[in-house]
Amino acid sequence: MLWNEHIHTITCLFLTMPGIVGNVLIFGKYVYDVLVVTEKKPLDLILVHLAFSNIVIICSIVVSDAAIKLYFKIFLGDVGCKVVVFLGRMARGLSICTTCLLSMVQAVTVNPRITLWRKLKPQTAGQVLPYLLLFWLLNSLVSSNLLFYITAISTVNRSGVDRYAGYCNMLPSRLTVRWLFLSLMALRDVVFQSLMGWSSASMALHLYQHHKRVSYLHSSKYVKNSSPEIRATLSTLILMTCFLVFYWVDFIFSFYTGSTLTQDSIILIIKSFLNFGYAVFSPFVLITRDIARYWSAH
Repeated sequence: MLWNEHIHTITCLFLTMPGIVGNVLIFGKYVYDVLVVTEKKPLDLILVHLAFSNIVIICSIVVSDAAIKLYFKIFLGDVGCKVVVFLGRMARGLSICTTCLLSMVQAVTVNPRITLWRKLKPQTAGQVLPYLLLFWLLNSLVSSNLLFYITAISTVNRSGVDRYAGYCNMLPSRLTVRWLFLSLMALRDVVFQSLMGWSSASMALHLYQHHKRVSYLHSSKYVKNSSPEIRATLSTLILMTCFLVFYWVDFIFSFYTGSTLTQDSIILIIKSFLNFGYAVFSPFVLITRDIARYWSAH
């Protein structure tokens, strides 16, 4: 058991550092664009919010997880556990919603003929704020049960709780309450992932049609001029694919481990990687795109 905790600790620390650094770079870069650049794009504020959500996810895992409970348990307490786990769950929901919004906006940007969403597309950074406020309200509601049922392990008998994440644990709740919030989470995930899948398919189809239209051209200048749009669309498609892969692999893996009650060191490493996966990987997709954009401009 001690060896498993050491493995888990090393894995968490190995993933935490690049994840925090990558998201802070993205957060700082696009905050600068929103505050300083004259032309404020809706995508800039969306990416700021996505990076912020990723930072909260990573920090909540690190603080509440068993890997470093010995260092933080004297500071957390009962209230601290409720806040940390609540923020972590809410940030995961915000990540789903924000990634979906990013996908929808990018889909309409590259294919304006999508008339249904074009009427709702934010045209300025300020018009993004109502969507983000709606996401916060929605995910606060979906995660509100954690404020009542999460507790620190030192305040209760360990056998009387369901293990949530290391030092912080979840008290048993009534079946109706449990199924209500599970249903709300499932409904949120199905709706936003369906929109994500539809917009990703639309972008992929548009890129394919675009490739067919210009395949007969041999002008490098034309291809170069169209490359920023293509790079932005491809990076968004990569983000969508990564999110869906990490989400569903984590879901299947969690269902399997929950059914078999298997907890060896390999499984702990895989579970840690899946928990951190999208939050760690997504900023580097955006950093790679920005580097490619910089080099093409110079």
